[in-house]
Amino acid sequence: MAKTLAELLSALPENIQILNTYGDLQTVISAPIVESNTDLQPGGVFVARTGRSADGHKFISNAIEKGAAAIIGEQDIADLNVPYIQLNDAMQAVGYLSAAYHDFPSGNSIVIGITGTDGKTTTSHILHSILKLATDNQTGFISTIAADFGGRSAATGLHVTTPSAPLVQEYLSEMVQVGLTHVILEMTSHGLAQGRLNNVDIDIAVLTNITHEHLDYHGTWENYRAAKGIMFDMLSVSRRKSNQSKISVINRNDPSFEWFAAKPSDQVVGYGIQDSVDFQATEIAYEPDKTRFIVQGEMIETELVGEFNVMNCLAAIAVSRSIGVDWDTIRSGIAAVKLISGRMERIDEGQDFTAIVDFAHTPNALKNALETGRKMLPEGKRLFAIFGSAGLRDVEKRRKMAEISAQLADMTVLTAEDPRTESLDDILQMMADGCILQGGVEGETFIRVPDRGEAIYQACQMAKAGDIVMVCGKGHEQSMCFGVIEHDWDDRDATRAALLGKPLKTLPTAQG
Repeated sequence: MAKTLAELLSALPENIQILNTYGDLQTVISAPIVESNTDLQPGGVFVARTGRSADGHKFISNAIEKGAAAIIGEQDIADLNVPYIQLNDAMQAVGYLSAAYHDFPSGNSIVIGITGTDGKTTTSHILHSILKLATDNQTGFISTIAADFGGRSAATGLHVTTPSAPLVQEYLSEMVQVGLTHVILEMTSHGLAQGRLNNVDIDIAVLTNITHEHLDYHGTWENYRAAKGIMFDMLSVSRRKSNQSKISVINRNDPSFEWFAAKPSDQVVGYGIQDSVDFQATEIAYEPDKTRFIVQGEMIETELVGEFNVMNCLAAIAVSRSIGVDWDTIRSGIAAVKLISGRMERIDEGQDFTAIVDFAHTPNALKNALETGRKMLPEGKRLFAIFGSAGLRDVEKRRKMAEISAQLADMTVLTAEDPRTESLDDILQMMADGCILQGGVEGETFIRVPDRGEAIYQACQMAKAGDIVMVCGKGHEQSMCFGVIEHDWDDRDATRAALLGKPLKTLPTAQG
């Protein structure tokens, strides 16, 4: 895959400007582009940029010592002993450079991008299950949980995020090399705004929904929506596959439908429940262990529960039918999805009540999860909700989530969820205020338990036969951040420990 530095730079679009060049542009680049000097291989390119917590320019000398063939940055530096290129926006450049190094791998397969506030990962898994059957296992995916290459899989991180641009392009390249024909790419707003998906040739763009989230980063809801919209703009940027239509698949029930539908594409496909659209679910029957519904006259059955999972299935169905997958394959693919890690995942240790771990960490997702819990709840039984709200993130959702739980749960347990450098007590106070605004009474309908292991344990101790205990917010994640340190944590392990009679004690709040 060796390229000259000039060949890589030729992949940059007009909005990324080359301000200065120093050294030989015909220098051969024989290893990948990287953003972290710890990932650098001899012969590669180190991209130095100013991040939110560190300045990559400080690591240039170390990168050169490790064998960097060239450096790209944003400062004007003329005295290096390797070629140096100054750009106006190094962060946005990384995806274009990485794609060029790997010979633009997304141009060799049908790429389906999925974005939205909630439901991205579940929709990705459902669609992956369908397309694996339809393509004889020649479909890969890159989600916030893992990447699947057909013959192997890899974890993609402790916390929810799109992988880095170099990693996305490396994964896509490997998928092409093993002969995959279709790729499903889960795209977060952070990943899109930071250019981690730049130069990915998208064929189908899927929107699950847009609700209140990540305003700490994007500033306004409009900016957040615009970040999601980048994926739809990508439909018209590159057309390396001349015979492939560009398709938008959009949740018709979302208030932003028209805004996304106005983006350039060859075809707009709508799905939903309330409106008559291309793919509408009707005659929905919810049962404790399955859901059935009709779409275009076809009966669909899934072990995933709740209206939100009907929507996730509809999104996957709309994509599948848009590329010609038959109904029998769709039915089989959906039926094969038994469990998605940390999504409405039941934890059973022989207890006489239901314990569920779910990733719901936004107001809309929590509302959906608790509404599903209420539909599953036997008459006269209680619904317990245990959750927190992250530090250094969207402050407004703390109150919103607490208000939702006060309305829908019989007992709310407020606890830690990645407080980071914020005061956990202050976060819990904001959430308690939200409960009180909805008539909650501390000690009766809600309690505060700072240690998450103890919070889950107390809820399980209070639960009686037939009740439902829902642990929300962390799902599949494997760590929790206190200060700047990630501590080992898994809600599923904590729930199992609580059901077996003792709280999990891996967090600083449990010490002593």
